[in-house]
Amino acid sequence: MKNSPSGINLASQPFGRERAETALLTAICSVLFLSFCVFMALFLQERSQASALRRTIASESRTRDTFQRQQNQFQAIIARPTNADVFSKSVFYNQLIARRAVSWTKVFEDLQKVMPNNIQLVALRLPQVAAEEVGGQNHVELDMLVGTQQPQAILTLLKQFGASSLFGPATISSQQPPTQNDPLFRYRLSVPYVQSF
Repeated sequence: MKNSPSGINLASQPFGRERAETALLTAICSVLFLSFCVFMALFLQERSQASALRRTIASESRTRDTFQRQQNQFQAIIARPTNADVFSKSVFYNQLIARRAVSWTKVFEDLQKVMPNNIQLVALRLPQVAAEEVGGQNHVELDMLVGTQQPQAILTLLKQFGASSLFGPATISSQQPPTQNDPLFRYRLSVPYVQSF
């Protein structure tokens, strides 16, 4: 039998599995190509989202810069000497209104509810308008001087101030021991107070 032109003798070298191997390689290449297409689609989608996010950030930054410029303009107007006087008068009038709105009778009634019997109210200053807020409400600061013969009673008063809905946490600014003329321990307190009408 003569050899075939390609040099393959089908009698001694039977037909191999080239078709199966070719089909398997074709399937693997198809899967890899599909995976590549999916990854490219995901990459392009992420790139598009990142671009949209950058545009949003740039737009928000421009808006913020606009607001900052407006705020600087308003602050410059308020800082003018002619306007600063008006601003200080406005603050002063607001403080006067807030002080007039405080009823002394109501202050003493509310203090009577939280003060223990063994503590005396020695002095109470005109309420000071507080700059900050307690619990989201405008309030005044009460500066008071109290006296007691039992120092541990001041702890009870501080707890009752903190538990009250009308008062806030009190702070002790000074204290004095008893003297020959005054048998009381004296404490100066500052406590926030929100008057209810």
